Amino acid sequence: MMKSVRFVNRLQNTIVQKSAAVRPGAVAWNQIQRQKASAAQPQETAQTTSAPKSEETKSFVMGLFKGQVNSGEVFPYPEVMNEEQKATLEMLVDPTQKFFEEVNDAQKNDTLEKVEDTTMQGLREMGAFGLQVPTDLGGLGMTNTQYARLVEIVGESDLGVGITLGAHQSIGFKGIILYGTPEQKEKYLPSLASGEKMAAFCLTEPASGSDASSIRTKAVLSEDGKHFLLNGSKIWISNGGLAEVFTVFAQTPVTDSEGNTQDKITAFIVERSFGGVSNGPPEKKMGIKASNTAEVYFEDVKIPRENLLGEVGEGFKVAMMILNNGRFGMGAALGGTMKGLIKKAVEHAAGRKQFGGTIDTYGAIQEKLARMATLQYVNESMAYLLCSNMDSGSKEFQLEAAISKIFASEAAWFVADEAIQICGGMGYMKDFGLERVMRDLRIFRIFEGTNDILRLFVSLTGLQSAGKHLQGLQKAMRNPAGNIGVIMDEANKRAKRMVGLNSGPSLNQYVHPDLQESATKAATSIEEFGVAVEGLLVKHGKKVVDKQFFLWRVADASIDIYSMVATLSRASRSLSENAPAAEHEKQICQLWCSEASERVTRNLKAIRSSESAANFGRLASISQQLVQNGATVPEHPLKC
Repeated sequence: MMKSVRFVNRLQNTIVQKSAAVRPGAVAWNQIQRQKASAAQPQETAQTTSAPKSEETKSFVMGLFKGQVNSGEVFPYPEVMNEEQKATLEMLVDPTQKFFEEVNDAQKNDTLEKVEDTTMQGLREMGAFGLQVPTDLGGLGMTNTQYARLVEIVGESDLGVGITLGAHQSIGFKGIILYGTPEQKEKYLPSLASGEKMAAFCLTEPASGSDASSIRTKAVLSEDGKHFLLNGSKIWISNGGLAEVFTVFAQTPVTDSEGNTQDKITAFIVERSFGGVSNGPPEKKMGIKASNTAEVYFEDVKIPRENLLGEVGEGFKVAMMILNNGRFGMGAALGGTMKGLIKKAVEHAAGRKQFGGTIDTYGAIQEKLARMATLQYVNESMAYLLCSNMDSGSKEFQLEAAISKIFASEAAWFVADEAIQICGGMGYMKDFGLERVMRDLRIFRIFEGTNDILRLFVSLTGLQSAGKHLQGLQKAMRNPAGNIGVIMDEANKRAKRMVGLNSGPSLNQYVHPDLQESATKAATSIEEFGVAVEGLLVKHGKKVVDKQFFLWRVADASIDIYSMVATLSRASRSLSENAPAAEHEKQICQLWCSEASERVTRNLKAIRSSESAANFGRLASISQQLVQNGATVPEHPLKC
């Protein structure tokens, strides 16, 4: 094992991060689309509605809300690693898998409620604490795609270790990589990349969870302007009891050009060695027990002015960029978790005999296994599409990252639940390992943005963009002669709708011939989505922000559409290349697009349905009565 570790360690001196290269496609039906634009070039888009240049977006999901299909973001399925990057990744995969099979003991970590010291040291020797830190600063200099592949292995083995590593580099010191000055990077990244020092991300407070703008921790500039004095506390901080370096967000007084002063969030790099930094005991948690979680306190901490991260008052933007940039790895990690769960479920089903046969031959079990495999495939398709686009230079990926996080965390929970059900009583036993995975998984729907808030984020961000787009069309109508193309395109689309024809995009030119029917289903869903979004904005205007029952269903429809397109893209590539599992992937894609398109129709229908509106009202009323009563409202049926 140590031979493998030394081998990986030596790679730190040889890994060179190259610019991403995209391989052209091999078949005529997809040849044009496979000429993916480089990061410096505008990506080709197919639009159902022409929009002013200032409103164009390369994000597929953002474009979806505006009636655009940004094909360059999703077709063809990207391959962004050059040959050297592939070779490097291949050399890392095997020793990483062996390390987690032979050295790390997930059950023991869970029992100890900490990552074993031998595992931590092994991870340091492998360079696992600085996967994306540039090589000249002591890291492995990995791309997002390379990082995601290794995180997938960790996710299959031990989510507690995964959180320890992720809290350190995905968000802990990610701000230094994104916003740090050259001096800050030179000072902090080498020791963080080596694992000599641990990092933590300090945003959440007792009174501010999802509402990050309401934090109360405060930093005030000293009279001589040389340092900030920090006071406050943060709760539920991953690595909070281990970290020596913290990315901390605090309110700071900011005076504008007119002399008005108000508090705005600012980001800081804080060292424990500054003094005044302490932490509480490790929290007792449902899962991810191996990950250290603690409250962190700041009392009169003197932060040198040069430890500002970004600009004064720009901390909220810094925090959101870190979180958006860090979420991409979650889909890959939980994809690995699902693989491990499916493997155990399949092994048990194939070996467990009941009623004269193994249970894998019974329809009820077959459906469970098939749906588990489908969710894993769809999740994996989105996860690697996202990180590949990031590596290709995409700057607008916040909605795709949010969708990937939502989907992965909910799919993994479903797969864990079904795996335990398939394994029956054995699955419920601690030594079998599934109950630990299920406990570990529950937090993923909560942290780094709860799924409830992220659904609203997807809907409201998309609707805001769509609203601006509609305003642009209204302006175009005021000058018909100068905007004849925009007006005619919109008029043609609406005329088709009036006579019952599909005015949406065709995706057939982007997918393999075997998936044309599935592509048509996805295209129909895209058309339905555009009509529903426009209708929602026209009917409710700015008040749509208060229509959370509607917003939730808009988000779910966008998740289903993005997942359909990602799956179509990946399965098309496999079919075009005659991949060994191409037929299997085709069946998964067909199943998913069939059922996802039905969900889209159902969710969008609920937005327009008077019966659904009435039910939404009933739901709100029942909830309000519960709150008023402080408990359930009806009296006990026994009346005693």
